[in-house]
Formats: sequence, structure tokens, C-alpha cells
Amino acid sequence: MPNTPFPPPTSFPKTQIKVLLLENVHASAHELFDAEGFQVEALGHALKDDELAAKIENVHVLGIRSKTQVRAPVLAKAKRLLSLGCFCIGTNQVELDDANRRGVPVFNAPFSNTRSVAEMILAEIVVLSRQIGDRSREVHEGVWKKTAAGCHEVRGKTLGLIGYGHIGRQLGVVAESLGMRVVFYDIATRLPMGNNRPVPALGELLEQSDFVSLHVPETAATKGMIGPEELSRMKKGAHLLNASRGTVVQIPALAEALKKKHLAGAAIDVFPEEPEENGPGFASELRGVPNVLLTPHIGGSTLEAQEAIGKEVAVSLIRYVNTGATTGAVNFPQVEVPAPKPRTHRILNVHKNVPGVLRDINRIVSERNANIESQILSTDNQIGYLMMDIAHDVAEDVRADIAALETNIRTRILY
Repeated sequence: MPNTPFPPPTSFPKTQIKVLLLENVHASAHELFDAEGFQVEALGHALKDDELAAKIENVHVLGIRSKTQVRAPVLAKAKRLLSLGCFCIGTNQVELDDANRRGVPVFNAPFSNTRSVAEMILAEIVVLSRQIGDRSREVHEGVWKKTAAGCHEVRGKTLGLIGYGHIGRQLGVVAESLGMRVVFYDIATRLPMGNNRPVPALGELLEQSDFVSLHVPETAATKGMIGPEELSRMKKGAHLLNASRGTVVQIPALAEALKKKHLAGAAIDVFPEEPEENGPGFASELRGVPNVLLTPHIGGSTLEAQEAIGKEVAVSLIRYVNTGATTGAVNFPQVEVPAPKPRTHRILNVHKNVPGVLRDINRIVSERNANIESQILSTDNQIGYLMMDIAHDVAEDVRADIAALETNIRTRILY
């Protein structure tokens, strides 16, 4: 009998794993999926709901960026979908709760573009402080307007960060290198970096900052959080910068504060409604307002960031497919799995989080006279995620019995 290596890598041939990547996901992700032997289809644009619903039925791994919307009707068609990757920071384009109920973990890239966004915001602070955007436009139009009116150094000025996560912290550090004073406000307790200092209330930050930069996720609490009242509390002559989420700032109120000269400038990279495709036709109340920098959602759009994002998200997706690890998933119980023991098979089960499930599963294992070599269970409000390594000779029977339970959402086996 030939000496066959044991165990084989997966129960499902890798060459049959279908990966769909949309919106020009960086080649670094393609290379990692190709190295695994997965089937990769890549499209350079987003798909509308009906297009995605028609295409997703046989997809095992879906990769998107910020424009593709993955809502409940699309997820209902995704019968074979194992996991979904957002090759960006934000995940609000995915109906995370529905994906959770269907047993689909969603991964993103919370680290890879922090430097790119921080550098852009820092550059915009200098450009706004010197009104460089307006001066450049005027010279392009043939107008020579050499003036120092309203122009300042950023050294000694106060930068207020609303949200002190990965981007906020990095921005705070690099801003200090220019001699800025940095304060921050966050609903969570955060360890200050460098000489950055927390303030206890949002209003206090607004009142003392020369530049206010937003770095918050899109939630019910942050939607429209910067409106007329908040803008009125900002220092006269201050500047507002937003590269977080388009729904955070009330654009009409910001336009009014700028036109009345209460604020001296703004830099906006994200908008409540953004075009699906590149080209003319973008409309905003901020167009044409002096000392306002408008950019088309490019905060993290550097070659370095896109390459790093491609690798970060692809690695998370591959680890989940190959081992069941969910560390870093934004909508799923966290399980960091050990390497399987020799001569065992790994069963991965997602089930409804109701009493008695683990009892029923252990009963199945006992009735099959199997021995559990390793078992990890993690739960959230809706689901439980179980990883179990058992003897290879009964694994398929155990998997089938678990999948037949009423509480089962999905069960798969790894070797």
C-alpha cells in the first residue's frame, strides 16, 4: 500500500473553490488566491444588486471594495458563500447582521491604509492653512494673486481628532512632528500616543481646535453628528476635514458655515451620495466654495495601501477557508484555531445560539463512539461557532448528524 501523506489539506478540492473579486482588487490578493489553487474571477467594476445576485450563486469567496452593496436579497442567493472580504476599512456596504445569521464571516482591512489616509489629511491641513488650493487654481486660470491674508503656519495650532482609532492615532503622531498640539475625543477609552491628549467631551474639542479631523465609522450615533450646532461651536476661522464616512457631516450646514466665513476652509473626501462610476456629473453644495478641497474618496488610494490591503484581506479569507480561523472578522465570533492534530478531521459548525446545542453535538459524537481531540466554541447574540477536531474515521458521519440538527446554520469539514 503506498505511503499517502495524511491528512490531505481540505475536504473540498481547492481547485473548485471559486473566488469573485470586484472593483479592481489589487493583484497582491490575486497572487495569494492563485497560490492556493483557487479559481479566481476578477472584474474591474462594481456589480448592481441584480447582477451580483445572478453571479453569486456558486461563489465561495467574494471580495469587494466600497461601491458594491451586499444586502440580504443578494446573500439569500449565495448558497455556497463561505466568506466575504471588504478590501477597504469600511464594511457598511455589507448587511453584516444578515451575513452573521447565514454563517458568513466578513473580513476587512483595518490597518493597511492608515498611513495613506494620515498623510493625505496632514497634507490637506497645510494646504488649507495656506489657501494653496485657491492660489493654484487662480494661477492655472491666469490670475496672479500673491497674498498672505488669512495664511498661517500649522506649527503651534491645535488639531482635534474625532475618533482615535488606527488612523487617528497615526495622524496624531505625524501632526506632532510638525509642531502641532493634538487633542482627541473618542467614545472608547484610548491610550494616547506621543503627547496627544484626550478631552472629555466633543464640544470641548470643537471649541479649542484650529483643525478638526473626523475618523469615525458609520453608525446610528455618527450619522449627521456634525451639523449646525457642532459647526457653530467650532472656533471662528477653524477648518473641518472628513475622510471617514460621507454621512457623518451635514453638507448643507457645512456649506453655510463656510459661506458665512465662520469656518475658513474644509477638506472633504467622502460624501453622503457618491457616483457609482468615474466621470462628470458630481453635484455638491460645496463646489465652488473658496478654500474647500474636494476629493473623490481617495484617502486610502495609494499603490502601497492597495497592495497591503490586498494581502491583509486575502490572508484572512484564506485562513478561514483553510483552517476555520475567524480572528479579525467584523461580524462573527472570534476563533483562533490551533493546528489540527494528526489523524483527525476538523468540523466547523455555525448554529443558532440557543440552549442545548453543545449538548446535542456532544451527544452525536458520543453515539458515534468518537473522541474529541480539540474543541473551541465562541458565541455572539445570534450564533455560535464551533471548531472540533475528531477521529477521521467517523468525521463524515458526525458532520452529517450535526448538519441535520434544527439549530444548524452550516457545517463543513476540513481535513
